[in-house]
Amino acid sequence: MTDQGSAGAHVAQKASWLPLIVVVLTQIQASFAVNALTVSMAGITTDLDTPATSVGTAITAGTFAMAAFILLGAKVGARFGTRGVFQIAVAIHAAAMAAVALSLSPAMLFIAQASSGAVIALIAPALTVFIATNYHGDRQAKAIGFLAAAIPLAGVLALILAGWFAETIGWRWSFALMVGLGILNLILSFGVAKVPAQRDLKIDWTGAILAAVAIILLSFGFSGLNSWGLWLASDQAPFDVLGISPAPLLIILGVVLGQVFFVWIAKRQREHRPRIFDLRVLATSTELAITACMSIMLFVGTAANFLIPLYMQVVQGLSGIQTSFSIIPYTISIFLASTFVAYLYKVAAPRVLGSVGFVVVAAALTLIAFTIRGEWGQFFIVVGLILLGLGQGSIVALVFNTLLSSAPKQLAGDVGAWRGLVHNLSGSIGIAVASAFAVGILAVTLQTSADEHPEISPELISEVNINDADFLTNAQLEAVLEGTSATPTEVEAAIEINEDARLLSLKVSLLALAGLALLAIVPATRMPGRIAGELPEQVEPDDNDDIDESVPLNPAADDDTQETKA
Repeated sequence: MTDQGSAGAHVAQKASWLPLIVVVLTQIQASFAVNALTVSMAGITTDLDTPATSVGTAITAGTFAMAAFILLGAKVGARFGTRGVFQIAVAIHAAAMAAVALSLSPAMLFIAQASSGAVIALIAPALTVFIATNYHGDRQAKAIGFLAAAIPLAGVLALILAGWFAETIGWRWSFALMVGLGILNLILSFGVAKVPAQRDLKIDWTGAILAAVAIILLSFGFSGLNSWGLWLASDQAPFDVLGISPAPLLIILGVVLGQVFFVWIAKRQREHRPRIFDLRVLATSTELAITACMSIMLFVGTAANFLIPLYMQVVQGLSGIQTSFSIIPYTISIFLASTFVAYLYKVAAPRVLGSVGFVVVAAALTLIAFTIRGEWGQFFIVVGLILLGLGQGSIVALVFNTLLSSAPKQLAGDVGAWRGLVHNLSGSIGIAVASAFAVGILAVTLQTSADEHPEISPELISEVNINDADFLTNAQLEAVLEGTSATPTEVEAAIEINEDARLLSLKVSLLALAGLALLAIVPATRMPGRIAGELPEQVEPDDNDDIDESVPLNPAADDDTQETKA
């Protein structure tokens, strides 16, 4: 044990920072696209003649595609060599960014984003493997912090660069920039040491298909909540079952198939046979609690990160660069919290840091909901955004480091795949559910206000299908009403009603997210009482795992054991 510790310290001391540079730059490449889409929402909707919510659909297309194939991506990287697979994936992602930059229709944008998400499924596990094999101890915790911080850093860059490009030379240049970054990452990656390929590794294709189909069903289901109908099928639904929208049906099928996947994986694990995902990553209630915290935080954070720019650009009519500078305090706060939260690991236990973090997130969202009005420059809004970023950034870095520290090094790829799956699935569901919820509140408010407003005639209400309501700027609403019998007085009243409904919808949506953040305190209290310094040094079994898997590889991950040792 002493020799292993000395070897680990020696490796940590001699470790090059080049792998971390590649990890951070690649994470920026992968994350920049999503942030750039959000910031460029106004330009894309105008250029491609599509509603703002379709940009959210394009975002979820990429993240759901990544989630669908990431478990397979981890095994493909292990089987054929992490570095080689990583390099191919980075090149394909750069090509997908070129396709986004050249998009001529919403469909082309959707396909390009889905393609980029699919190859990120190969990239994300590799990033975790690079950290696990190159860094140990405090360096590993800090490297994980930098990896987590790379996402908000990409957000800051997107806010500044994409906002500026959208305002000046056009939104497409943001994605052209990612093509150049992809080429740079490809070149730098040749300086990273190769991770030996596991040539004898057998891929569980049945498990991979079950996981992919389940996630695809969930993706279509949640993405269709807004357009296809939350329960009853709308006119836009591709089909219906006894009048019921396909969205909830697909979600139910996806959940059922997800359960089948876990039953299949458990069976394979009991039989000591190769499987697409190792359940020892989730061996105890502690790991399940960490996953729950990760899911809720990413759901809440991504939903808020979509609603706020949506409101700024569509409701307030701010330009891309104005939106960028308005939410920079929030994004910088995430970056700082993700980077420096590692210094608190020796001061407070993860369960304490997680619980406090969720309280801060809930308080920030509540503060924003009660103080938001027509402008974002007011003091309390800025304070709320900073608090939200600090809470979100610290929790995301904390849960990832805690999960990675509780798993043996040979499962680093599985941890990275699980982190990527939870990150993208939870974030995409957050956007989809938040959009459907906000639009639902908007439609109900519009209907109630129109019925109670004397200036709005019953004839005009009958001409406008409020059930198909969406977030529209005042100019867009005026354009819609031009095709009706609306009088100038009715147009003025409709704009006033729409403004009030949009604001109320945002407030209620933010309060709902705050409530969900408070509920996350329950799993947060089940997180470890202390945090390990680095991945356990253990003998790596072969791909058949001829070891007793009934015994957790890291007993210290259990709460009681951790607290005893602490």
